[in-house]
Amino acid sequence: MALILADIIAGPSAIAVSGGVDSMTLAVFAHRLLGRDSVVMMHAISPAVPPEASERVRHWAKSEGWDLQILDAGEFGDQNYLANPVNRCFFCKSNLYGSIAKFTDRQIFSGANTDDLGEYRPGLDAARAQNVRHPYLEIGMGKSDVRMLSQALGMGALAALPASPCLSSRVETSIAIDPDVLKAINAAERLAQDILRPKTVRCRVRHDRIVIELDEESLARIDTATTESITDAVAGLFLPVLSRRPIGFQPYRNGSAFVGARP
Repeated sequence: MALILADIIAGPSAIAVSGGVDSMTLAVFAHRLLGRDSVVMMHAISPAVPPEASERVRHWAKSEGWDLQILDAGEFGDQNYLANPVNRCFFCKSNLYGSIAKFTDRQIFSGANTDDLGEYRPGLDAARAQNVRHPYLEIGMGKSDVRMLSQALGMGALAALPASPCLSSRVETSIAIDPDVLKAINAAERLAQDILRPKTVRCRVRHDRIVIELDEESLARIDTATTESITDAVAGLFLPVLSRRPIGFQPYRNGSAFVGARP
């Protein structure tokens, strides 16, 4: 697979790097194959991007010697995005790939893999409109294949990095995207992570409540005192930026903030 992957990305390339294992692995592979002069890494920063993801990108850029370009994709100036329709990701990716295309005329590559095809991914429609290519999809690589490639590249703990979509994905459809709410969401997830060390945690902002979603194992072992402690702390994080809502815990469900008809 690595040889076929190398054939696809041969030539001047621009890699959209989010900070997740998929795009980071593609970036490391492309840079080691092509060298600094032939590949540029594009990382967008915004209130929807967890700060730790940007820190991860900068760390690897420094250690690997990437040509890294940091940009503001401008989605927070797009009212279609801020309105948070069910296909919000289409507007996010349209802004991202459009901004990259303004910066460079190189072929743009993303880290989408075959596991993504089993989920609702309107961002893939935006990629198609911008002629973005997905090397993993082109050769049938799934998430497990990407993790194996990451291990082969010697990327250490990054190979096991849990999936973590943008912070806006935690906000239920039709609730307007607010940067201060996204900051509170990230803080709530980090709080739960520090206390519980769960495999998966998502803080969902819904119309009628705030929900901390946890993997089944972590949810089963949380006791009453810890529940109350986390609930009180999360309430304090959201109180300045959001009307008061009940706070509860539920099992993790992938994409549970997407509600309504999908185009």
